[in-house]
Amino acid sequence: MTRVFGDPVEVWVSDGRPARFVWRGRLYTVRRILEHWVTTRDWWRERQPEAEVTGEREFWRVEATPDREIGVYELRYDAASGDWMLSRVWD
Repeated sequence: MTRVFGDPVEVWVSDGRPARFVWRGRLYTVRRILEHWVTTRDWWRERQPEAEVTGEREFWRVEATPDREIGVYELRYDAASGDWMLSRVWD
């Protein structure tokens, strides 16, 4: 089952990849990167040409754990704002 969130997270990066993150007060350690992709917001300009928001969003699907139980999490980095979000969790 997949749950979608839009929760802000604090992420520590090592060698350009997420290594740890804090979500809802718990520290998670990234065990493995499953997928990584980048999208651009240029398609927004087709619908709203006057919009000033541009840039990339970088997505990381990772296996991570706060203890012994490993879960799959999707982290999103917004290059324009510098914000990290937890966008999806697989149970």
